[in-house]
Amino acid sequence: MPESSPSTRASAPRSWERLAVVGLAVVVALVALLVLFTPDEATPDSGQADTEHADTAHDEIQALLDTWAVAVRTDDADTLRTLVDEHARPGLLDAELRRAAALSQVPLADWGYELSPEIAPVSADVAARLGRAEAQTRTVYLRYAIDGIDTQSTRKPVTVVVVRRDDGWYLVDDEPGPGRVTWRGPWDFGPLVVESVAQRSGGRSLVIGHPEQQALVDAIAGEMESAVDAVDQVWGADWSRRGLVLVTASHDEFTQQVGDRHNGAAIAAVAVSDVVDPRAGSVTGQRIVFSPAAGDRLTAEGLRTVLRHELTHIAARAHTVDGSPLWMLEGYADYVGYRGADGEFGRTAPTLTDTVTRNGAPAALPGDTEFAGERSLLAYETAWSLAAYIADDYGPVRLTELYRRLARGPVDGAELDAALMEVLGADTGAFVAAWGSWVDSRLASHAR
Repeated sequence: MPESSPSTRASAPRSWERLAVVGLAVVVALVALLVLFTPDEATPDSGQADTEHADTAHDEIQALLDTWAVAVRTDDADTLRTLVDEHARPGLLDAELRRAAALSQVPLADWGYELSPEIAPVSADVAARLGRAEAQTRTVYLRYAIDGIDTQSTRKPVTVVVVRRDDGWYLVDDEPGPGRVTWRGPWDFGPLVVESVAQRSGGRSLVIGHPEQQALVDAIAGEMESAVDAVDQVWGADWSRRGLVLVTASHDEFTQQVGDRHNGAAIAAVAVSDVVDPRAGSVTGQRIVFSPAAGDRLTAEGLRTVLRHELTHIAARAHTVDGSPLWMLEGYADYVGYRGADGEFGRTAPTLTDTVTRNGAPAALPGDTEFAGERSLLAYETAWSLAAYIADDYGPVRLTELYRRLARGPVDGAELDAALMEVLGADTGAFVAAWGSWVDSRLASHAR
């Protein structure tokens, strides 16, 4: 009870009054403690609220992506129009409609978009266009698989910008920004033509290109079955025995499929893959990509050779570790590519022929760095001659055995000696000397 002023103070409080005062003080203290230490569940702090908002946003954006994926896969133009924000990048909706129409020609086993946790702000110009609405830049992974080709889905990065409106989230952009990437598939570069090739071994191969490349698409499709047979005859049948060939129409499309380390003006085709697990013997995203210049550069014989070469890389990729000697990898693929052709040694390897004529037989194996730049033609022809020599003297089976032995990763001199001795019964010095003599004999026989 409150203390009285001195002028009106009554007699000293009795003992039970003192107890009441103490009890009231204790209650007040307990109430204060309860207020101070209320659990987060009772009064959420701003951190928890932010987390809950982020989780809700993540789920809502993923739902948008799921709807987007179904609409693109099924060429649902009406739904696509409802997903693109009215302030989206100009041309985004048209690009989405073109993609869906082109993709409708491709047989798919899977197509979806997976949202990553990574969140970034939108650029200043996009923010100005969207006003005060909440917007995010998100990294998304396109997950897709081609029916009859891919046993596992492959994943490609895509940058998207999304905005929240009163009734949900909408697409604003899918162009890459600084430090960000958006992968583009063949369906992003115009209408598609798709040729399916039934393989005698079972399954099918596919050749995908654009209408203006119909002649090259047809020519490749016509060679696919014999190319698979050619690879089988040397490598064996322990591979998928089918392939997916992409025929690109522009430098940009070619670069999107193979990366910027390859120049589409200088090469005809490249075999690419995404994830390789040699221990499990699995590969995802294997493709053979023809450059825009291939149609003009390749004769019928050249097309046959290139296709068999790249298909050999497809067959052997699951058993090939990066860093393995290129003279073995490229020489083996070239051997399969040229095998059975009527070309003479000098026609198949003109640069090597000129070099040997001027300087004598090779005295060393080509190093990996020689397969790029000015010496690349000589390196590839030399690698072919090495594989051809092994097949000629030891047989194709022994050649394949050596490939499998040397394709396990980088090798030093001692490891190379051991592999050659194990498979061919000769160390590196003896092997190089015998190969040089074989080259000399081939040139001499064609000179007569």
